[in-house]
Amino acid sequence: MKLKISLLILAIVLLVMTGIGSVAAATQVTCDENVIHSYGSGKVIGTPDRAQVTFSVQTENIDVKGAQIANAVQMTKVVDALVAAGLPKDALKTTGYNIYPVYEDYSKSPYEQKIKTYQVTNTLTVTLHDVNKTGEVIDIAVANGVNQASSIQFMLSDAQAQVLRTEALKKAVALARADADTVASELGVTIVGVKNADISGGYAPVLFENYQADNAMTKSAAPTPIQPGDVTVTAQVSVTYAFH
Repeated sequence: MKLKISLLILAIVLLVMTGIGSVAAATQVTCDENVIHSYGSGKVIGTPDRAQVTFSVQTENIDVKGAQIANAVQMTKVVDALVAAGLPKDALKTTGYNIYPVYEDYSKSPYEQKIKTYQVTNTLTVTLHDVNKTGEVIDIAVANGVNQASSIQFMLSDAQAQVLRTEALKKAVALARADADTVASELGVTIVGVKNADISGGYAPVLFENYQADNAMTKSAAPTPIQPGDVTVTAQVSVTYAFH
């Protein structure tokens, strides 16, 4: 019986030692890997092919219902005019609707303040597939009742963004590889493969907040000039190369 127990203990000890040896061997292989870590960044400048214009109709009335009705009539006129100008209805989205009380005297405590009027603000965002129509859309909206300008965003369509991102990634990868090749050459080694790679980057739309539409606000005969500017798409890669 004692002999069986001793043999069992010996087998367990040998198994544990074998496991430790395996872990050590794996660790040694990992530590002995020959790698070069390299980083590359690429940048491509493109022209926006999408625009989003956000503006509002604001009405005020002593009666909240009266302010709402006036706002609905005014905004309906704006939407109808934009649709008549050729914009599809699904390009027009309500992105905000707020009702605020306007008090007679804000210097008084909240308990002493009396509501003078109610202010209703209805915000509309219009998505354009032709950025050249941005100024025209602003003029039409203002002429039909819009009285607050919020923002203009110039963006890229998904297809255009992907094309530019591909170009930026190619530049980033080429730069990372060029750096790795230079290091390998100086070390007298040869790159034999890629262990891993991480990708990041993107682009930010060109944003104009509280844009000026003075020509439209005064109903001038001159169209509102809007220049889209350029969009910069960036890409970064971090690559680990194996060498021997």
